Amino acid sequence: MRLKSFAILAALALSTAITGCSTIGSRVFSNDYGAMTDAGYSLPRIPIEKVPFKYRRQVVEYDTREKPGTIIVDTQNKFLYFVMGDGEAMRYGIGVGREGFEWHGTARIALKREWPTWTPPGAMIKRQPELAKFAGGMEPGLKNPLGARAMYLFNRGGDSGYRLHGSPEWNSIGKAMSSGCIRLMNQDIIDLYDRTSVGAKVIVL
Repeated sequence: MRLKSFAILAALALSTAITGCSTIGSRVFSNDYGAMTDAGYSLPRIPIEKVPFKYRRQVVEYDTREKPGTIIVDTQNKFLYFVMGDGEAMRYGIGVGREGFEWHGTARIALKREWPTWTPPGAMIKRQPELAKFAGGMEPGLKNPLGARAMYLFNRGGDSGYRLHGSPEWNSIGKAMSSGCIRLMNQDIIDLYDRTSVGAKVIVL
C-alpha cells in the first residue's frame, strides 16, 4: 500500500514538473531565431541550440521600482532586462565590455537606427590601425559590427559613445569582449528595438 501511494505521489510530482516546464517554455522564445528578411537584408538563422538556455530571450519575474519601458543592464550576469511591469521583464542575453572597457551608470536612448552605419572612434583606430579605412563609416550590412539595429546612449554630457546594438557574432553572447557597448543577437536587438522608445531610461549596473 505504501509503495502504491509513493508511486501515485511520484506520478503527481512528475506531472507537476512537466506542467511547470511547459508553462515556462511558452515564455522562452527559442523559436524566434530563424532566418529572416529585414529591410532587404537576409539575416541567417542563429544556431540557438548552441546558445546557453539562460541567454535566450524570455519573460522572467523581475522586481524593480523602475517604470515599464526602462532598460536595466546586468553586466556581471550578462543579462539585459526590459521592464514590462506587473513584476515581469523581458530578459535578453548580452555581450559586454572586456576588461578595461567596463562602465556603469544611467543614460537614455537618444537615437534609434535600423541597419546603422558604424564609425570606429579615434581611440579604437589608434589601437587597431587597420580600421582607418572605416573612419568615414562602414556601410550597413550583415558584417557591420552594429548589426541590424543600434540605440545610442546619451547622458548629461551628451553622447556617451556607447550603444545597445545587434551583432552577427551570436557566440559572443554571455562573454566580455566588446569595447564597452552592449551587444545582443540580431534577432533580439530587433525585438528590443521595437519595444523601446526614444527617451527610455537605461541603467547599467
